[in-house]
Amino acid sequence: MNSEKPYDAIVVGGGPAGSTVATLVAKRGHRVLLLEKETFPRYQIGESLLPATVHGVAHLLGVDEELKNANFTVKHGGTFKWGSSERPWTFDFAASRRMAGPTSYAYQVERMRFDKILLDNARRNGVEVHENSPVTDVLKAHGRVTGVRYTDGNGQSHEATARYVVDASGNTTRLSGKSGARREYSPFFRNLALFGYFEGGGRLPAPNEGNIFSCTFEHGWFWYIPLSPTLTSVGAVVNQESATMVQGDPEEAMRRFIAACPQIAEKLADATRVTEGPYGQLRVRKDWSYCNTTFSAPGMVLVGDAACFVDPVFSSGVHLATYGGLLAARSINACLAGDVDEKESFAEFERRYRREYGLFYEFLVGFYDMHQSESSYFWQARKVTNASVPDLEAFVELVGGVASNELLSVAQVRKSFEDSSQQLSQLVDTRSDDDEHVIGAVPSRILEQGTALQGRAVIGVNAGEGRPLEPGGLGASPDGLSWVPDTTRTGNTA
Repeated sequence: MNSEKPYDAIVVGGGPAGSTVATLVAKRGHRVLLLEKETFPRYQIGESLLPATVHGVAHLLGVDEELKNANFTVKHGGTFKWGSSERPWTFDFAASRRMAGPTSYAYQVERMRFDKILLDNARRNGVEVHENSPVTDVLKAHGRVTGVRYTDGNGQSHEATARYVVDASGNTTRLSGKSGARREYSPFFRNLALFGYFEGGGRLPAPNEGNIFSCTFEHGWFWYIPLSPTLTSVGAVVNQESATMVQGDPEEAMRRFIAACPQIAEKLADATRVTEGPYGQLRVRKDWSYCNTTFSAPGMVLVGDAACFVDPVFSSGVHLATYGGLLAARSINACLAGDVDEKESFAEFERRYRREYGLFYEFLVGFYDMHQSESSYFWQARKVTNASVPDLEAFVELVGGVASNELLSVAQVRKSFEDSSQQLSQLVDTRSDDDEHVIGAVPSRILEQGTALQGRAVIGVNAGEGRPLEPGGLGASPDGLSWVPDTTRTGNTA
């Protein structure tokens, strides 16, 4: 069965990336079809949000008040037992002037609820949403992606066509290769995450009780995310050598990992692991950092985990997904309106998206140097973003999702990814036997192009006031939903 009328855009996947791009394209009056293979609510990992998502993208979507009323756990920053410090150390989002005041917090969310809020909002904004409708293939004509083939809930096959197809189907995507993209994995960040849920776990002292707690131990590091006053998400991210323990007996592996991390063991001393319902099993996921060789092709664009993924220590997953969705929506809207050349529009999308991914990846290269103190992490964040702000503020802006650097070409970011990965691989190969979980001093590759705030484009009420990143480039439209050409050519990137 074929669609009688072409859509303006077809979005594959109803997670945060897919819901974001679908909603923002529909807000411009375009006809959008969203196809989701599962039925919401459904389980998903990635529960810790950043302020850029909560106060920036959520505002553009129109769900900021709904999120505020959902009673999600409020997080004011993050707490780490990491580096040379014997005591945990905490950063607050309020340390950044761009996040101080009403935007100095984010949420810990149950993704079943959070993702459904975004998908229901897409429906309210006119998106045609079909759940239980897996996409089986893309349609092509004359070198361009023109639509998709999917199966509905009754098992019937359909074809739908559109000007643009968005692959937001996650890390297990089978469609990204249709764009000509090839997934490139980091040879170092090839970890495995074992995670589950506990009732009755301890909390950090106020006012940090809502913070994510990240703690290193001999096999890797733990996340400890308070989802409610009693429910906690607990995950161990371990290296490949320790992964064999997980493959043999996940239950026993989790017990051994917890016992090997005194700070986590103490918090779970009186807790009970959830064994029923959607949180009732231990899950395993390969947390291998990767980035596709291209994020777009004629008629097709990749966003979220379909495009790239980076180690989860800074909770960047939903941020990168929604930010990528915003950028893709701007490019699609600009092209549908005829305001910007298609090639130029999607080049802008790809440059900005790769730059944001690169910031998180580059800083993680240094953050995995576990001998350093927290003050050196703050200093390194300033080098990575080249921000003219104090060290702590630069660190907070990076992990809050509002730091950025000047425009980098796709080739520069890709080379940076490869060089950093190669450095780490060599250091791992040469580390001493008595240095089991320390990577060694890794000089982060400095992104030297200067700072250009995407803050106005990503965070705050006036989210559409982003200016071009280079003379003659594209900036955000006044409503934040499209690109507009630079007519001033002043080169002002602030």
